[in-house]
Amino acid sequence: MVNQFTINLGFYMLMPYLAAHLSGTLGLAGWLVGLVLGVRNFSQQGMFLVGGTLADRFGYKPLIVAGCVLRTLGFATLGLVDSLPALLAASAATGLAGALFNPAVRAYLAADAGERRVEAFALFNVFYQAGILLGPLVGMVLTGVDFRVTCLVSAGIFALLSVVQIRALPARGGRCANHGTGERVLAQWRGILANRPFLLFSTAMIGSYVLTFQVYLALPLDVRRLGGDGRFGTVAVAVLFAVSGLSTIVGQTRVTAWCKARYEPGQALVRGLAVMGLAFVPLLLATAVPVPASGPGLWLLAAVPPTLAALLLAVGTMIAYPFEMDTIVRLCGDRLVATHYGLYNTVCGIGITLGNLLTGAALDAAREAGVPALPWAALLALGLACAAALHGLHRSGRLASPAPRPAAA
Repeated sequence: MVNQFTINLGFYMLMPYLAAHLSGTLGLAGWLVGLVLGVRNFSQQGMFLVGGTLADRFGYKPLIVAGCVLRTLGFATLGLVDSLPALLAASAATGLAGALFNPAVRAYLAADAGERRVEAFALFNVFYQAGILLGPLVGMVLTGVDFRVTCLVSAGIFALLSVVQIRALPARGGRCANHGTGERVLAQWRGILANRPFLLFSTAMIGSYVLTFQVYLALPLDVRRLGGDGRFGTVAVAVLFAVSGLSTIVGQTRVTAWCKARYEPGQALVRGLAVMGLAFVPLLLATAVPVPASGPGLWLLAAVPPTLAALLLAVGTMIAYPFEMDTIVRLCGDRLVATHYGLYNTVCGIGITLGNLLTGAALDAAREAGVPALPWAALLALGLACAAALHGLHRSGRLASPAPRPAAA
């Protein structure tokens, strides 16, 4: 738990300010800034499967430590170099680091929690969101001094975390590591790709990530569309992030306990996705309200519907996330857990990229056609469609644990 909080603290105190450093301090063109940031995302999403496979083969602890060490080097380099090749290498290293430790961290938690996986992942999400909430605040203070200070402090956090984990984190490993199986990697991947319920579940859950990402994309853009780029717009966007993070920190464990007492995992997932889709109803209804020219009415219209949407997205995530993580373990039969998490992250990462492209296109089309309801109606439909897909998987029994594999002769 502390590991993931510290990872997010170090990451989010730096990444929100990296683009401004690249374009402002270093004077890179916009497309080069996009290239540097894109390399990080591509190296992370593209290597999740490899990172998960390595974690299952060599154990979870070595991959967690390796990822933290690599991110130490990557973040330190980002603060010390100004040449494009070095920046690209550092960006790729930080992305690869995430691909190494993310599946391993989740698989480690699943192995350590045993039968209490749902509660463990609920608490995990609290620590996860706390790091996201605190990181940018610390980064804002440090970047006010110098962005290089932010990079070096962040690198120092990851270096300290690496040392602590080397000394204190107990070793854990997947079935592959523990039992010494010599199964080839390609055969493992073919087996996972043949797991139809897992692939259907992964595809159905893409929508949840597209919807929750709108806290960073569509909601801030809508706030600034009405509220402008001045102080009001900045404060309103900050409120979006605060509502999203604080509500999770305060309510996650309570929501999970309430849902677990009343619903099966599949039912909780369906309700979580439905709430995420319905989160865009306030924005949809707001498009029917005449936009005031100025004053408190304009401020309320700019801030209240997106804030309600952010709150409902957080509630939907609180409902679904612990059961989502638990379902992945059940669908893989508690075998090659990190590899399954890696592929799941890759599938959802590709979905987020495509979803954001389509969301951006919908926002542009809505602006040009004068139909502001278009993107919100599309996102509402996406959430309800994914909820319906999960309902079908649950009713057909495909979200249940697979039958145990026969023992090898």
